[in-house]
Amino acid sequence: MTGKSRDLLDEGARARIAEAIRRAETKTSGEIVVLVAARAGFYRSAPLLAALACGLVVPWALILLTPWSAAAIALAQIAVVLVVLLAGLHPRVRMALVPRSIRRDRAHEQALREFRTRGLCQTEGRTGVLIYLAQAEGHAEIVADRGVAARVPTPAWSNAIDTLLDALRRDEVEAGLTAAVGQVGTILAADFPPRAVPLDALPNRVITIH
Repeated sequence: MTGKSRDLLDEGARARIAEAIRRAETKTSGEIVVLVAARAGFYRSAPLLAALACGLVVPWALILLTPWSAAAIALAQIAVVLVVLLAGLHPRVRMALVPRSIRRDRAHEQALREFRTRGLCQTEGRTGVLIYLAQAEGHAEIVADRGVAARVPTPAWSNAIDTLLDALRRDEVEAGLTAAVGQVGTILAADFPPRAVPLDALPNRVITIH
């Protein structure tokens, strides 16, 4: 998805997903955190680069295809650059100007950064798991701490990620996150059974970033 990011979850949706996290964690010693970001980056340089490229290409095209004077071509060049810059002010257009690989890399970097800064790597047994969603980029990722990664291979999360992305495309983010939380909880339960005395070191809440 490269369009305008949808509204983030309302209070009721966040509460229901938090309850899903609580239920999932009753079956495992793993700690699940959900983070939903409106976008992973603003990509402010994208319109500038696009305008520069258009400014370089347009004059040559006009020279080859039209009998216009140098002054007319210069004016057309300026007009095209201004149109691209103005269009790039719109989030939908700006996102469309960014290659998919760059959007994916930016979202991946943001997921790892959030994992570290939110303290998910400080749990006992290193069992923190982050379910990360960047809406504008259409990117979902599950980041697991080393205690979990040592037992659960990365491909094991693919179904949960696919479930979440399918729900995002249908504009059913809450349902997708709830399902993903349940799947992650089931995977964790297989290798990380619940403790006799639950720690619940990380709060069962949904973090949203606008």
